[in-house]
Amino acid sequence: MNIDELKSALYRAELRVLGIQTKLHRWATNGFHQRFDDLFNLVTDPALLLVAWNRVRSNKGARTAGIDGRTVVMVEAGLGVEGFLAQLRSQLKDRSFRPVPVRERMIPKANGKWRRLGIPTVADRVVQASLKLVL
Repeated sequence: MNIDELKSALYRAELRVLGIQTKLHRWATNGFHQRFDDLFNLVTDPALLLVAWNRVRSNKGARTAGIDGRTVVMVEAGLGVEGFLAQLRSQLKDRSFRPVPVRERMIPKANGKWRRLGIPTVADRVVQASLKLVL
């Protein structure tokens, strides 16, 4: 996929995500007793996964590897964005996706103490971003 195709696909995906979010907002405000039974299918929607990927990719933490040792650049160079998202979507759909424990690092605080920082894998970050777009 070339850059222009990716930009075009991303633009269409962002419009679709905005439409989904608008519809969910309208349903939530119109009916207090509204049930949202099919949110799982929204999380696995290719448009939401692509927008989630773009958010993860543009984040400063994209250069940091999770416990699996893969960064965003490695994913792009290896499977490619399309292959990675297709594989992630199929794992989510057949419910075989399992998040892995985060890589922990200790970072200094301003008061001289230390705090734990958890670094999830790229796949976990994309799923979390997709969930955030829906919720």
